[in-house]
Amino acid sequence: MDAIIDFLNTIFWGYVLIYGLLAVGLYFTLRLGFLQFRHFPEFFRVIAKSPKTDAAGISPLQALTISLASRVGTGNLAGVAVALTLGGPGAIFWMWMVALVGMATAYAESTLAQLYKVKNEDGEYRGGPGFYMARGLGQRWMGVVFSLALILSFGLVFSAVQANSIADATAAAFGIPKLVVGLIIGGLVSLVIFGGIKKIASVAEIVVPVMAGLYLLLALIVIIINIADVPGTFWLIISSAFGLQEAAGGVTGGVMAALLNGVKRGLFSNEAGMGSAPNIAAVATPAPHHPASQGMVQGLGVFIDTILICTATALMILLSGIYAPNQEVTGIELTQNALTAHIGGLGNLFVAIAIFFFAFTSIIGNYSYAENALTYLGLGGRTSLMVMRSLVVLMVIWGSMQSVRTVFNAADASMGLMATVNLIAIMLLSGTVIKLTKDYFAQRAAGKEPVFDNDDYPELAGKIDGTIWTRHGKG
Repeated sequence: MDAIIDFLNTIFWGYVLIYGLLAVGLYFTLRLGFLQFRHFPEFFRVIAKSPKTDAAGISPLQALTISLASRVGTGNLAGVAVALTLGGPGAIFWMWMVALVGMATAYAESTLAQLYKVKNEDGEYRGGPGFYMARGLGQRWMGVVFSLALILSFGLVFSAVQANSIADATAAAFGIPKLVVGLIIGGLVSLVIFGGIKKIASVAEIVVPVMAGLYLLLALIVIIINIADVPGTFWLIISSAFGLQEAAGGVTGGVMAALLNGVKRGLFSNEAGMGSAPNIAAVATPAPHHPASQGMVQGLGVFIDTILICTATALMILLSGIYAPNQEVTGIELTQNALTAHIGGLGNLFVAIAIFFFAFTSIIGNYSYAENALTYLGLGGRTSLMVMRSLVVLMVIWGSMQSVRTVFNAADASMGLMATVNLIAIMLLSGTVIKLTKDYFAQRAAGKEPVFDNDDYPELAGKIDGTIWTRHGKG
């Protein structure tokens, strides 16, 4: 199994995604006129005022917190440590680059998910890459491949990844056996996911902002305490990314190791272009009632995840004085050791608590994506959902006892397949994204509240649900 996984990772990450992700991000950044920089305030405006949500969808803020629940997890704590160990400080620079251009990619994929969403048999919004591949491109087979990869990766493998980090952190902090931790997590996860997406939204809306805020506050305190070393640390990150100094010399592979590990761990953390967040973006009732507004919500999610939270972790590790390239201690244990160096024994405890909440919310957020994929495959009935939820709980228990290498590598392979199929789809639909964006900001420039009307897009007739997209957003 390791040999097969390693081969797939060589193809996806050695040849396809290492260049594809950056290229697609740069393409959308240029074609959309540097949207994520020029219109950055709009990214906040679209979630500042919660809309009057209908029974069909969740609010933009809930969609943001669920996507952050999925994004903010092991990638932010364990993944950053792995990137530093294998790629050196320069890997953090490439995580930033992936995030900055990835904001445009995230905007594009989530805008498409909103546009092509449908209502399920219960009258609730469902959508995502599978739907825009089938309805926008007329390629249902692409949607099937993507949905199966998503169910495998997010529904199953990623749940094991998150549980693995919780078990490692808890074992290091409290000495609790990993199986016991897995059983506890599995029980808590079942209490939430068996309640469906709206239950997940209500939990994520409370837990995610609180934990993210506390984590960033701690990072700010560490930065203030070590303020004299902060400029040198940023220079270390930037110079190491281009091999300008010997600080990263101990990292096998030098600049390429930094680039590869930065891109891999950056995507694993912020998920831009992977096709995951669009699944929850489609479930939202957008405000304003235009597909582009939900695209900006998810673009903001990438910024919060990587530019804020991943950077916070990297600075706390690099400022601790315990970091060394290619060291044996890696993953969540390195992050724990770094915080212990800053605040004593409380560091170990804080990381264990943080990773529990971050990873726990990632599991329930990831499940919500898998539920959308099941709906696309025509398996959204109660029996199928019960089976899926049970499998997620079992994967949580299994993942808590597996090795870091096997679990992370399997996640990389399944994520690579998803991202490859999704990047092809959004590139083929890029013309629609550009037209929607121009429409949105033309209305803003005219002093209007942007509203999407399907009557203005005759080329989309028969491809989108006209009962959702009317001038007033009513059927």
